[in-house]
Amino acid sequence: MGSVLHRPRALRGPALDDPLVAPVLGTDRLLLRPYRAADAVDWLAIEADEQVRAGLGWPIRTERQALEHFRARTHHTALSQAGDFLALAVELDDHVIGDVSLHLRTIAEETRSVEIGWLQRSDRCGRGYATEAAQAALDLAFGRLGAVLVTAVVDRTNEPSSRLARRLGFRLAGTTAARTAWVLAREEHRGSTSGFGGTATDRRRFPQ
Repeated sequence: MGSVLHRPRALRGPALDDPLVAPVLGTDRLLLRPYRAADAVDWLAIEADEQVRAGLGWPIRTERQALEHFRARTHHTALSQAGDFLALAVELDDHVIGDVSLHLRTIAEETRSVEIGWLQRSDRCGRGYATEAAQAALDLAFGRLGAVLVTAVVDRTNEPSSRLARRLGFRLAGTTAARTAWVLAREEHRGSTSGFGGTATDRRRFPQ
């Protein structure tokens, strides 16, 4: 998450007038919410997924290391200053199958930018869940957070994530030997077609 995140808040510059605290969001099939301690077992299954590790460049972790990684993720619950990171668990049928994240890069209203990330268990691929969750996160970034630009940085070998970026409307911005960078401007964002409305109280539906 970069050195900015580890500086004391007083040294990290200005903050948003209205910080974004982790919401609970409902889509047609999914619930996006802050992580809870009870999600640890589901997280261990994510860490054990070889395709997830390969796509994100994660090392093989011991159970203790994986749980430390999980506990760190549970603390990322608000966006206020540049460098802040927000992770939302993606829940399906009472189990966490992945997550989406927003990393606040700049906060000036006219240039506010966010980096989005996503991950999903490989046994849940091919059903549109990642697209649905990432679309809801984009709606949050461009709507509630007021971003004008969202970026995504993907490992060059992670073709599924590159295909997802294209489906979401991202444009290829550049490549290195290791990664591809994708960009999506606010005026290019198509918005959700899943009935996403901002809170889960009246939108949550689980058809399976």
